[in-house]
Amino acid sequence: MRFLLRRAGFYLVAAWVAVTLNFFLPRLMPGDPATALFARFRGRLAPEAMQALREAFGLTNAPLAKQYLTYLAHALRGDFGTSVAYYPASVLHVIGSGLVWTLFLAGSAVVVSFAIGTLLGIAAAWWRRGWVDGLLPPTLVFLGALPYFWLAMVALYVLGFSWGWFPLGHAYSDDLTPGWTWTFVLDVLQHAALPVGSIVLASLGGWLLSMRNTMIAVLGSDHVNLARAKGLHPARVVLRYAAPNALLPSITSFGMALGFVLGGSLLTEIVFSYPGQGYLLVQAVRNQDYPLMQGIFLVITLAVLGANWLVDVVVLWLDPRIRDSAS
Repeated sequence: MRFLLRRAGFYLVAAWVAVTLNFFLPRLMPGDPATALFARFRGRLAPEAMQALREAFGLTNAPLAKQYLTYLAHALRGDFGTSVAYYPASVLHVIGSGLVWTLFLAGSAVVVSFAIGTLLGIAAAWWRRGWVDGLLPPTLVFLGALPYFWLAMVALYVLGFSWGWFPLGHAYSDDLTPGWTWTFVLDVLQHAALPVGSIVLASLGGWLLSMRNTMIAVLGSDHVNLARAKGLHPARVVLRYAAPNALLPSITSFGMALGFVLGGSLLTEIVFSYPGQGYLLVQAVRNQDYPLMQGIFLVITLAVLGANWLVDVVVLWLDPRIRDSAS
């Protein structure tokens, strides 16, 4: 518990630093959201409205320290201001609209690629020098060397445009109303098949190689050799003695990948016009939507920190050596 509390304290300090940087960086940039929004109206907005816009975006003439404390108070209750690109919607509402699709798209891609890549890595290490080890690693590493957005464009052109097997974009068909019906769920899965498949193909090689190399090192350790000498079933040797220890580095990487899920798969979402966090971030940059950029960056940062702390909990539970050193 002391170890977890120390780690939680470290992540709280890191979160405070992230919030502080999130406050100061936009204020060091030229211009402000009110000016950008005023320019979008092309003279149709009265100049007197500029001050009201500045107040709406929290850009007052108050001392910087007071602005900072006000920003912290608003951030603690989830109030990140008003979006410029989607005015007058709040930043929290805009982020929430894309968060569900990002969690579904990027989250399912990370989970599927981690599970399949880890299992293939275990198989490649156990049947080393067999056809699994000889064929899968180089093939998947070659696919992983290709940019995942290029794989997405190829899949979109061949499977979507040329053959017509899958939709060309968006999260679901325009003529459907969102709801928990089989028609809508199947349509969502059909729209997600190509973007999820392209991300999985591009990342499988990394998970496979990581698990394979660690697994080979663990298979030569004393406790695995002892399990073999006892005549235990090979499946039990692999799953009970070798795989849990070899899984620790992959779990750390998996936690990091889950943390970055909230950032969305930027280029894949652009290729498929998928309404996730990455697509929203591009729209925020195009429209100089500083409040929305701040909100998305902060959500990504806090998600990474939270995922790292959960990884610490899981690793502490799986590895007794860490528990002994922390006690």
